Amino acid sequence: MVTKAERTKQFILEKAAPLYNEKGISGVSIDDVLEATQLTKGCIYGHFAGKEDLSEQVIAYSLQKLTQKVSQQVLRHKTAKARIHAFMDFYKNPLDSYIPGGCPIFNSAVEADDHFPAIKQQVATTLLVGQESLAHIIQQGIDSGEFSAKLHPARFAFKLVAAIEGATVLCRTMGTVKPMHELIKDLKAELARY
Repeated sequence: MVTKAERTKQFILEKAAPLYNEKGISGVSIDDVLEATQLTKGCIYGHFAGKEDLSEQVIAYSLQKLTQKVSQQVLRHKTAKARIHAFMDFYKNPLDSYIPGGCPIFNSAVEADDHFPAIKQQVATTLLVGQESLAHIIQQGIDSGEFSAKLHPARFAFKLVAAIEGATVLCRTMGTVKPMHELIKDLKAELARY
């Protein structure tokens, strides 16, 4: 049974996540969170030790939600090829992201790099686990004969994540999804060669 306090904390995280993703860690103020939640400062600080704790938990929430959403899309499929394609297709429209403001992995990584070591570690862990999951799927595809043993799982997984994250920021900056569609088409064609 979820307590009222747990529901309130979840509500705060849900309302704060888009703010952090659009404005950045440094750009969000407690007043922004208060306005979005219509709660009091005492209520916010009753659930979080301060802005740093709130920021860390909001980013963790955003990364977890994104990871869950991607996993749901990927695991709906049976074959390794279909799962890798589902991963790519999840990102096909970077202008309409799951959480408003773009990819929380990229957004958090850029800002956390020098100023928020705990958040940087959260993002690094998310990226590492995601790449390992993709590499595992690719290895399953090799083991089942879907892919050639010439395909290197870890390197291809890294390429997928790096290309898609980079394309996400470029497409959002240029205001077009076309380069992402072309990238995904090229990545699928490359995968088909194995």
